[in-house]
Amino acid sequence: MKTLKKLSVLVLLISMSFGVKAQDNRNERLNLPGDNLNLYAVMNLFQESETLEGFERSLNAEDSKINNLDLNGDNYIDYIRVIDYADGDDHTIVLQVAINAKENQDVAVITVFKDRKGQIFVQMIGDEYLYGKDYIIEPYYAASETPNPAYVGSTKVVRGASTVVTRTTYVEVYSWPVVRYIYAPTYVVWHSPWYYGYYPSYWRTWRPFYWDYYYGYHSHWHNHYYAHYRYCDHYRYPRYRDHYYNGHRNYSYTVRTYREKGRYNNTYSRPDLRSEGSAAYVKRHGNSGSGRNASGTEIGSTGRTKQEVAGRSSTPVVNNRASSSTGRSATGQNVGRSETKREVARPAVN
Repeated sequence: MKTLKKLSVLVLLISMSFGVKAQDNRNERLNLPGDNLNLYAVMNLFQESETLEGFERSLNAEDSKINNLDLNGDNYIDYIRVIDYADGDDHTIVLQVAINAKENQDVAVITVFKDRKGQIFVQMIGDEYLYGKDYIIEPYYAASETPNPAYVGSTKVVRGASTVVTRTTYVEVYSWPVVRYIYAPTYVVWHSPWYYGYYPSYWRTWRPFYWDYYYGYHSHWHNHYYAHYRYCDHYRYPRYRDHYYNGHRNYSYTVRTYREKGRYNNTYSRPDLRSEGSAAYVKRHGNSGSGRNASGTEIGSTGRTKQEVAGRSSTPVVNNRASSSTGRSATGQNVGRSETKREVARPAVN
């Protein structure tokens, strides 16, 4: 009987260890287009931002190395616009890419939900076309404030090392600058004024990195990402389905077709570049692995080093074909992103 009990405990421990490993592997690579936009990095940037306009600008900054998406297959990074669909005290903040003049594709949604007690909960949900169904991340909320809480220990294994989990209370979430901003009496609901072919004058697109280079760069922040944010299996905003998914969600036939035909898969074809991505991080921030450089700059900083500017041109980049000067020639599309118009802000067209 004792032997059987010991065996049962051993099986349980092994199962738990595999569960942790499976979750870490899921976070590393989904084999879906969303692999080129790390939502843990986006959540961290959102937490640090002061306004939604500033969040949008930083998200699209080349030097932040967060946005690596090329959904329309023109071999240039897509501009991600930010749109807030307010619902009383709740906010559904959509990250969206204009695929062409007629199609938009939602990339992810940030829900900011205030419950009856005034507690605020933030979640980020990846669109199913890019991340699969129910890809949800959130801060590690204190167990006493988490509905239907499941036990989570005080440490988590990340890449073979124990990382101390940082728990967050609803009071701390309310102190995030961007959360205070959207709940201020003077807040005007943000709707990005940019749309396909019309982007801000300060923005210039660039060619995407292979996924392994992108992953190698962000891997130095894994301890920070996974200590502050976690995967969640349920929605906290009760109206997510009817208010957003059935009411506002935009999805693109082009993206679905490209995904089904495997046109995004070539981004995984250069695993040898992972070390180069890691080296680019070390050159810029040092080898602390903490997500901060020597001056204490947080993740998402848009500071640029001379070495990084000089080294970018030597790094091979692609989406699903060889690089070319026109960007779209390999896909049979004729208008290069270099022809994009830029002008002053105007109301967005959906």
